Amino acid sequence: MPAKEAKPKSIIDSIMYSYSTSSNPYEEENRILKETISRLKDEIERYKASPLMVCEMREIFGNSAIIRIPNGNQFLVNISNDCEKLKSGDLILVEQKNLTVIKKIPITRRFNVEKFVIVEKPTISWEEIGGLDNQILEIKEVVELPLKKPELFKKIGITPPKGVLLYGEPGTGKTLLAKAVAASTNSTFIEVVGSELVQKFIGEGAKLVKEIFEFARKKAPSIIFIDELDALAAKRIDVGTSGEREVNRTFMQLLAELDGFKPLGNVKVIGATNRKDILDPAVIRPGRLDRLINIPIPNKEARIDILKIHSKNMNFDKKIKIELLPSRMEGFSGAEIKAVCTEAGYFAIRKNRTYVTKEDFLKAIDKVKQEEKAEGEDYMGMFG
Repeated sequence: MPAKEAKPKSIIDSIMYSYSTSSNPYEEENRILKETISRLKDEIERYKASPLMVCEMREIFGNSAIIRIPNGNQFLVNISNDCEKLKSGDLILVEQKNLTVIKKIPITRRFNVEKFVIVEKPTISWEEIGGLDNQILEIKEVVELPLKKPELFKKIGITPPKGVLLYGEPGTGKTLLAKAVAASTNSTFIEVVGSELVQKFIGEGAKLVKEIFEFARKKAPSIIFIDELDALAAKRIDVGTSGEREVNRTFMQLLAELDGFKPLGNVKVIGATNRKDILDPAVIRPGRLDRLINIPIPNKEARIDILKIHSKNMNFDKKIKIELLPSRMEGFSGAEIKAVCTEAGYFAIRKNRTYVTKEDFLKAIDKVKQEEKAEGEDYMGMFG
């Protein structure tokens, strides 16, 4: 049989028994309420605390330092006495009101830069580029000569441009020129697309830019080729949205990196764009990408040179006169002329021939023209 519950022996015992059995639930509830109130008070204090801003340490002078805030401006500020030891380049937390440095942020994540860039050692020679003799001469003077013979500039007492901007229509040979100068100087070619530099999290785009330049220094001599530069360095009218602010932060970091390396160093920067007209003037001012090289649509003589380069290994019908074909390719870019050669070869293959005829080339020219027209109609349809 189950044991009977012991009953109180007296009135006092009865009162104590009743109190103990009835007060336990209230004590537990009281304890829970106290813990809840304490937690809410802590949370309120946390909300009351001033927000902190992530900045970069630039230089340290005892208990003072120069820091750079996210918009690129720099300030001389005080360092808190409780702050751990700092060095230039550290990420730090500062108070928004007075910019006092509170603490160092431990760097827990680094980008795998090679996921965002194409790294290669190009083998393209100058002989593989047609119709751009003046542009080749200019890029040799600005990029190749300082990398190969920096002592010449030191003796004369001048500094070459830090970087170059190649601008022109798509397919005219901007990337080809950049790869050729990398090959001629035996430099590591680091290619990055401007839109890839803009990340979705605050501060990550700027961090990626910084790490790409660090990577380039480690791989020196090297050439950083930024394609579609206008995606990052376009004129900004409104920086009200968080996305625009992040693009601006990334752009400011790019400018800081351009300002930070030496003209006669072994890292060069080449930018490329189809829209020079929308670039922010800050990126092409003296000391940055200040040598501008226009890569135009090839004229008739240039088209002949380009066609000869891309067709030099093709087997032609003896009746064909290659010099007469470029007159039918008015307005074609170098990439489109290369496409004509490829398409002409396919027309020959479809006929089971081992040589290419004039008719193959004419069909190929018409096909490329139709594709260009269709792309233009799609573009106009997209934008009304």
